Amino acid sequence: MAGHSHWAGIKHKKGRADKEKSKIFSKLSRELTVAAKLGDKDPDMNPRLRTAVQAAKQANMPKDKIDRAISKSEISGDKNYENLRYEGFGTFNVAFIIETLTDNKNRSASSIRTVLQKNGGRLGESGSATHMFSNCGIIQFDKKKISEEEAFEIAINAGATDCTNLKDSFEIITKKEDFYKIKTELEKKIDIFSYSAVEWRPINYLNLNNDQNEKVLEILSALEELDDVQNIFTNANLENIRS
Repeated sequence: MAGHSHWAGIKHKKGRADKEKSKIFSKLSRELTVAAKLGDKDPDMNPRLRTAVQAAKQANMPKDKIDRAISKSEISGDKNYENLRYEGFGTFNVAFIIETLTDNKNRSASSIRTVLQKNGGRLGESGSATHMFSNCGIIQFDKKKISEEEAFEIAINAGATDCTNLKDSFEIITKKEDFYKIKTELEKKIDIFSYSAVEWRPINYLNLNNDQNEKVLEILSALEELDDVQNIFTNANLENIRS
């Protein structure tokens, strides 16, 4: 749940303890509940909910937990959650964009500020970090699903901004506002995506040495421990980190 800035892949390689899995399920459940509350309870009629269900399945979340989270949206008097974004900086001037789903913005801001300050960083003003990132939709799927020619054709016709040929998958980049529309078009041809989300992708990556990257990972881990935090994006280049 920390975006696709290679951080998610590193965590996956390191393996998950039961406690970590429980934390991930809790965050996914919150998104499922909010997505269902804001729109249709049927994932086929609600793109945000459909994306949340797909993410839950990719994390191996049991079906009964998914159904329970969706049903929870019908409970009257349930907490009202807000999507709030925080921006901050860590050691080595690494930038972070932290997305939360919270019912208490004061708690969220305070806890995020504490983590950053304890690790030599600081919470920034709105707009202090976002100019270093591009807010876009990312859709990735296995190359075995469709041919390269067909993938590029669908992407162009649907209005995507770019289509890239990666090692094992195709990656389609969309404008943020076109993400669900283009994803719906792709779903007519592709049943499973390896990854799909609206994320903050760095315009330029900050290259650090391995020890510095380890420090960045410590901050990312501490931030992700916070219940309100849903996604974290960083401009640190973590591609060569030891895993």
